[in-house]
Amino acid sequence: ISSSGAIHTELSRGDCEIIRDSIDTVGLVVETIANRLSWELNPTSEDASVRHKAIELHAAALQRTSWLGASAMMFIPGVVNSPHNNETVRYDLAMQRATEAVKQLLDIAEDLGIDLCIANAWNGMFYSPQELIDFVDSFDSNRLGVYFNVANVLGYHQHPPHWIELLGKRLKRVHFQDFQRQIDDRNARFCDLMAGDVPWSDSMAALRGIGYNDTAVADMVRWDSALLERTSVAMDKIL
Repeated sequence: ISSSGAIHTELSRGDCEIIRDSIDTVGLVVETIANRLSWELNPTSEDASVRHKAIELHAAALQRTSWLGASAMMFIPGVVNSPHNNETVRYDLAMQRATEAVKQLLDIAEDLGIDLCIANAWNGMFYSPQELIDFVDSFDSNRLGVYFNVANVLGYHQHPPHWIELLGKRLKRVHFQDFQRQIDDRNARFCDLMAGDVPWSDSMAALRGIGYNDTAVADMVRWDSALLERTSVAMDKIL
């Protein structure tokens, strides 16, 4: 979900119900919503008006998540160095503002019965599983957790199964993506599933070890006409 596009923050309840009917008619399972709003409006921005607007848009996104019949929304709680406006936020201030953002949105998520799931994105925050654990635990809410991307931690030289084991019950949803360590082009390093360096067997063992039993969503980029088929075959092998 974003501020524009097919799924956006101004959809009416009726619009969302039509989309949900279409999803159900074709037999898809859509129970999580990803969003890119924090890249557009940073919840940890130096500008208080930007922070306020970011919370407003994320609150609207949570409402649309509920209307779409999903049960979880991915959330990037802040960006330390935004690629969109070259703003750089000091880390301690980013953490303080991220904490305040989660407090505000968690109340809404709890009222709507939606899991608010913090993403381990390349946003300059939470590059340690222990730091992310401490942050999640500080809120003492069953509705707050992590939307874990298995490939993103390879980009900073860490091992996905270890993150899974440490996050444990805090890991509420998972994105499957793959990543090639030895490629120079950052964008090309994200690749087809099973074409990169994610240790899939160990990652699946770790997910089963923590009792994870929710959906696994393929987070794919660089669309081509055969991508869906390739991804489906790879997901079958991984699972």
